[in-house]
Amino acid sequence: MIAEIKTLTAYKNCEKTLQNAIPCVGIGLHSGQKVHMTLKPAGIGHGIVFKRTDITDKDNLIPVSHDTVVDTRMCSCVGNADGVSVGTIEHLMGALSGFGITNILIELDSAEVPVMDGSALDYVTLIECAGIIKQDAPLKAVKILKEVTFDDNKGASVCLYPAQKNLSIDFMIDFSKSKVIGRQEYSITLSERTFKDAISYARTFGFLQEVEALRAMGLAKGGSFDNVIVVDGDKVANKEGLRSENEFVVHKTLDAVGDLYQLGMPIIGHFAGVKSGHAHTNQLLRKLMADKSAYTIVNLDDYEESLCQTSIRQSA
Repeated sequence: MIAEIKTLTAYKNCEKTLQNAIPCVGIGLHSGQKVHMTLKPAGIGHGIVFKRTDITDKDNLIPVSHDTVVDTRMCSCVGNADGVSVGTIEHLMGALSGFGITNILIELDSAEVPVMDGSALDYVTLIECAGIIKQDAPLKAVKILKEVTFDDNKGASVCLYPAQKNLSIDFMIDFSKSKVIGRQEYSITLSERTFKDAISYARTFGFLQEVEALRAMGLAKGGSFDNVIVVDGDKVANKEGLRSENEFVVHKTLDAVGDLYQLGMPIIGHFAGVKSGHAHTNQLLRKLMADKSAYTIVNLDDYEESLCQTSIRQSA
């Protein structure tokens, strides 16, 4: 049942949901199974919740949080106490973050979100077609107060630093085994416009020589040239090539945006990722939220007003 949604005029920054439910059908990247999924509006304070409609004998609701992540092999997977899970959520989560959707019910009949074309473009289209409405509740944000770092001691690291406003991201990848990727760096400040125009298009990628090993692990069964950039040695095997020269690092940035949104609210801070993946970002969030001195939860309207008043006083 879809909760009654109220339109908001009182707050500049507020919780948001969809105006209408919207369905889609796709293939699970790792399972290879056909997935029917519907994005539905939800009421204030609902959060981002998955519902497995194919599960009827146990709890089929899975709220998204940094501490409900149960697997980070090749994707982000969330689960509940009954062992019911949903994987490959990061591209959809990235789109929800980009549009500031805080309340949504995501119904699906499989253990994996459909991969669509391997990017977040189709989710951008779905959300725009469904419409977005503001809700009668102020939007809260996680403001970073001090540096928090997670380092795997193998060359990959992730950090969150304090910043005055918004979420900015620096990302670096280094795939020396493939000249078509090599070392790439990317920087962006997140907004609805920058997500849609500069991040959402970037597709996931994989290496042709690793396909058999992944499928032996039960992964990548739904991967194809339609939803993955396939790297074969020093060339891209897809006939259409790349959508941009730096599509690889932009996709890793998309993954990071989606994984950071496991908090369910925007972050005021700066994120830096170095050769990192889903596991690193989730460990960073767990470390952040375990240290109460590293962050504070702010009402975004009050925070921006305070920031503006401080700026006026300093310029006077």
